[in-house]
Amino acid sequence: MFNPADLPDVIPVFPLPGALLLPRSRLPLHLFEPRYLAMFEDVLKTPQRLIGMIQPNPAPGREGCTGLHTIGCAGRVTQFSETEDGRYMVTLSGVSRYRISEEIEGFQPYRRAQVSWDGFDRDLGPMDVDARFNRPAFMELLARYFQSRELQTDWDTLKDADDELLINSLSMLLGFEPEDKQALLEAPSLSTRRETLVTLIEFALRRGDEKDIMQ
Repeated sequence: MFNPADLPDVIPVFPLPGALLLPRSRLPLHLFEPRYLAMFEDVLKTPQRLIGMIQPNPAPGREGCTGLHTIGCAGRVTQFSETEDGRYMVTLSGVSRYRISEEIEGFQPYRRAQVSWDGFDRDLGPMDVDARFNRPAFMELLARYFQSRELQTDWDTLKDADDELLINSLSMLLGFEPEDKQALLEAPSLSTRRETLVTLIEFALRRGDEKDIMQ
């Protein structure tokens, strides 16, 4: 468990479209580019072992723009293994969201940023709860979504999962657009994230129905 005082002011940031990390959740990463291998080796030398996941934010009309969203989530390296050809399979455990203050120029091949952790105190606390969560209705909606996408899952595991684990895992794993993932990340509470998730699922189902009608 981290205390706010333990969190560094500067962290490496890893822009990865569509990859969402949330506090108290886990994200597997496959690192093979030389710049990110260098980042990972440097991270292991730090006491916190934090990597800041972040969504790229291309500016309108500027193809290939390397801008970043302001808010990301930092994860601690909690597990890794090296392959025979020098790649790394890494697991990040979500610690806290952060807000980028400015990007730090340097000689490293990867990107670093000065960040603020203000406003995300609840990320460092106990598991969040959603007092208004109607689980039966949500599971029914989710079943419709999985059926429409011809997806398979372990329904017993989903039914037994805690509210936060269920909502955050689905937010991370379902195939939404990067901007939708960013909205899920920035949700101020678990209830808000669940409401956003429901909206995205309902929109995907309506869009699928419209395509069926057009065909």
